[in-house]
Amino acid sequence: MPDLSRARLRRAAALGTRFLLIGGLSTAIEVGVFNLLVFVFGWDVIVSKVVASLVALINAYFGNRQVTFKDRDRRGRRQEILLFVIANAVCTVLGAVLVWAGGALVEVVTGSQPGPILLNAINLFSIAVVVVARFGFYHLVVFRVPQAK
Repeated sequence: MPDLSRARLRRAAALGTRFLLIGGLSTAIEVGVFNLLVFVFGWDVIVSKVVASLVALINAYFGNRQVTFKDRDRRGRRQEILLFVIANAVCTVLGAVLVWAGGALVEVVTGSQPGPILLNAINLFSIAVVVVARFGFYHLVVFRVPQAK
């Protein structure tokens, strides 16, 4: 393999690793807040999903800006935050729809609402799907590649 390809592969692996580490921390925050809101405070599942996603979003922005995409061009903090919020609004809606659809599917199949373990499995599945969507948005739109000079 040529050196250029190896270097590109190493950079991609490093970027992916940093993204997954920040994402892992954000996921832990999201899961913790979700469970706290649903099972301790008795909040609605969908409202809890949205609030938990928004809480994790704060960690995700700063972690990705300062760690994952630290070498990327900065287009201005306001524009970057706006794009970040739009990308994550889409991802939050996607996550909430997946949780709703998974819960509805379980209810149709079993005749009852999912319990805590199954509900968390559905939530984790939604998070996995959203991680892929977020990486695409962040990589291609929010934290753009430095411009050649």
